[in-house]
Amino acid sequence: MSDLLERLRARGWRMTSQRRVVAEVLDGEHVHLTADEVHARAVERLPEIARATVYNTLGELVTLGEVVELSTDGRAKRYDPNARHPHQHLVCTECGTIRDVRPAGDPLAVLPDSERYGFTVSKVDVTYRGLCPACSV
Repeated sequence: MSDLLERLRARGWRMTSQRRVVAEVLDGEHVHLTADEVHARAVERLPEIARATVYNTLGELVTLGEVVELSTDGRAKRYDPNARHPHQHLVCTECGTIRDVRPAGDPLAVLPDSERYGFTVSKVDVTYRGLCPACSV
């Protein structure tokens, strides 16, 4: 059973066959699928699953905080099930591949007090950009 499925069961989330398939499709490391990619993979497992059901389920998972919705450079939104482990993203500027990364150090510490303008900073989102090995050839 996936980490996401375990978390959803622990929350008492009603586990229909459609919801289970969406959660199973999102399982794994470095998973950053678009809604259409989730739907295509879900259809392979459950042919009758509707696109609207996938979109609604993704929306519920985002609202629950179990999946993070990513938007990079105007591309289609992607869904990251790695919502429980702090990380940043490395994005290929050519093909859009996204990898989870965990840089050393505290990103909050990099912002000096003089640049905080009185804000109490609670979260930092850093996106690293470059070319993946396949695109840099």
